[in-house]
Amino acid sequence: MSKIPELDCEQTKNDIVEFIKSKVSESKTDGIVVGLSGGIDSTLIAYLACEAVGKDNVFGIVMPSATTPNEDNLHSIEIAQRLGIDYKKICIDGILNEYLSVSQLEDNNLAIGNLKARIRMSIIYYFANHKNYLVSGTGNKSEILIGYFTKHGDGACDMEPIGDLYKTDVYKLSEFMDVPKGIIEKPPRAGLWNNQTDEDEIGMSYALLDQILYLYVEGMKNTEIAEKLDISVDDVDMIINKVNRNEHKSKVPEIPEKTIL
Repeated sequence: MSKIPELDCEQTKNDIVEFIKSKVSESKTDGIVVGLSGGIDSTLIAYLACEAVGKDNVFGIVMPSATTPNEDNLHSIEIAQRLGIDYKKICIDGILNEYLSVSQLEDNNLAIGNLKARIRMSIIYYFANHKNYLVSGTGNKSEILIGYFTKHGDGACDMEPIGDLYKTDVYKLSEFMDVPKGIIEKPPRAGLWNNQTDEDEIGMSYALLDQILYLYVEGMKNTEIAEKLDISVDDVDMIINKVNRNEHKSKVPEIPEKTIL
C-alpha cells in the first residue's frame, strides 16, 4: 500500500498558528469563532486558535440538535472548559422546526442535514459579526476534495487552517497537540441524522480515502491508483467522481461574460 508522506507535526503546527495570527491581523479583527462539534477537526482548530491568538480571543459555539450524540455534546463543552475559552450552547431544534413548519415539505435526511449545517453557520457568523471576530473553518483536505461538506454551511468560513491536511494528518497533529484520546478514537460523524458516521456515508475508511486522494493529486490515473493500492477500480472511480462532481462547492460562483457592441 502507498503511504502519504509523513507529516512534520511541529513545523505544521507552527505554520498554522502563524497563518491564523496573520489572518486576524490582516483583517483587523479581534479573535476567532469556531463551532465546536465535539469532533476531532473542530477540536484541533480550537487548540490551534488558542495558541495563535490566546484563549481570551477564541469563542466557541456548541449547537446540538436532537440527532447530536450526547457524547459529542459532552466533548464540545469539555474542550471549551479544558482550553478555558468562552463558549455558548445553542440548541438549534427550535429554529430547524420553524423552517420545516413553514416549508411544508416531506422529510428528506440530506436536505434537513444541510439545513442544520446552514443554520449553525448563520449563528456562527452572527456572533462573529457581533464580536468582530473571524470564522474559522474546520474542513480538512480529504473532505474538501470530495465535497464532503455543506455549501454555505460548514463550508462557509473566513479561513481554513487545516485545509491542506488529509484526515490522517489531522489525527497525527491532534495526537501531537494532546487532544483527548476519547475524541481522537471515536468514529467521525456529523450527527446530521441518527446513527450517521462519516466513513459509512463516504463509502470507505479515511485511511484508504486519503491514499486514493494523495495518488490522484500526484497525477495518477484511476486504473494506476487501483493497481497501486490493490483495490477495485470501481472504488477509485467512486471517489474521483465525488471530486469532479463536487468541485463547484469550492469555487466562487461563476459569472458569464457580457458582450460588448
